[in-house]
Amino acid sequence: MLSKAGEIVSNKIDVPCAGVIATAQHGGVSPPRVLRLAGHPLRWRLLSELAHSDRRVGELCELAGRRQSLVSYHLRQLRDGGLVSMRRSAADGRDTYYVLDLGRCGDLLASAGASLHPGLAPRLSSPARRERGAALARVLFLCTGNSARSQMAEALAGELSGGAVSAASAGSHPKPLHRNAVRVMAERGIDISARRSKHLSEFAHQRFDYVTSLCDRVREVCPEFPGGPELIHWSVPDPAREPGSEKETLAAFERTADELCTRIGFLIEAIEQTTTNQEEVTERV
Repeated sequence: MLSKAGEIVSNKIDVPCAGVIATAQHGGVSPPRVLRLAGHPLRWRLLSELAHSDRRVGELCELAGRRQSLVSYHLRQLRDGGLVSMRRSAADGRDTYYVLDLGRCGDLLASAGASLHPGLAPRLSSPARRERGAALARVLFLCTGNSARSQMAEALAGELSGGAVSAASAGSHPKPLHRNAVRVMAERGIDISARRSKHLSEFAHQRFDYVTSLCDRVREVCPEFPGGPELIHWSVPDPAREPGSEKETLAAFERTADELCTRIGFLIEAIEQTTTNQEEVTERV
């Protein structure tokens, strides 16, 4: 339909519900909102940067080579579209990290394809995992205490990848393993009760393919690792800092585990796709 200004306005919902993808009516003239949002060159650049790592607005301005007022305007568009959210930095409360919701992006883009043609709807079956063998990549997860977030990430990466990822974790100021971290992992069938907290200095001379900081504070003190690993930052709130008893804060740990499951799932897919591409190039050579 047309607005008073004569612009085309979509009144369709872009979000699929419960895995069911609604297709646009035949003859619709307005593209799904996600395409209009992502189709702008600067917004696409911002999405691409945030797909790799959570960023502060200053970093996005530097990466995109644009002034802050323009970058902030387009970030607001992406926030209003539900693709990007903001989190106050735990390292500096005056700063903010922008976070891309990859899961929602995937759902919206899949819905957009299906609205063009039902044959473009995603297949329900998952791609077959390669057989367990040598790890495709080594990943180090870092947070401050190595008592919850990074321990959970280490365990999830190994479990979800089926051994394709060799994961480790450490902290800048290690603390004893939090019992709620053990509890939420046990609910997912993963026992981390015997693991210990480690200082990041234990890994200072080891080589990793990816170093992922889960804490704004540890990102500021993260040392250089040999081999030039790919650096990723996920601004994940520390569930151990939530006020209340262990029982009262358990929900915060469950939310953290859910977020890490989603993020790590995408990281594993990226690692496997990168490895597959490298193998194909090697075979052609």
